[in-house]
Amino acid sequence: MAKAPVDFYFDFSSPYGYIASTRIDEIAERHGRTVAWRPILLGVVFKTTGMGPLPSVPLKGAYSLRDFERSARLYGVSFKMPTPFPFNAVNPSRLFYWLSDRDPGLARRFALAAYHAAFPGQQDITKPDTLADLAANLGVKREETLAALNDPAVKERLKVEVDRGIAAGVFGSPFILVDGEPFWGADRLDQVDRWLQTGGW
Repeated sequence: MAKAPVDFYFDFSSPYGYIASTRIDEIAERHGRTVAWRPILLGVVFKTTGMGPLPSVPLKGAYSLRDFERSARLYGVSFKMPTPFPFNAVNPSRLFYWLSDRDPGLARRFALAAYHAAFPGQQDITKPDTLADLAANLGVKREETLAALNDPAVKERLKVEVDRGIAAGVFGSPFILVDGEPFWGADRLDQVDRWLQTGGW
């Protein structure tokens, strides 16, 4: 019997989500698991939690900016803060789910490309033209991508997925669920690895 996928929730504007995206598939594969990539919108989540983007929080903000870069160095991940930051992740998230309905593997490749475009690449992945370029590099027609971003069904799909994540208890990025066990943060990936290896403790 196949084991359930590991649920990987992330926001495209999340530096920690980006760092985790470079490791999560390898960790899951090592234990015979696949990963279900699930973008969310932290702006919507914050309306529930009452929190805000880390850089805007007094004292914590300055620390987080330092920790983003330190964590990237630790894991050997190429990293540069986007400008502006944080940015609105609606468009890349919509495009992800549109692609996922066609081909989950393609959607995953798009997510990785978008993350790398935003963080090391300093590209504005909120812009439809940038996203169309990224998708075109993966074999998707530009006009189809641009149309999808304005499709009411695609917009609704993202809303449903974000609501589903919140209902599952997701409150940050990255947020990983292993057989219902929640792990929050890129610094919890070693625990995810150990949990998959041992079945829990």
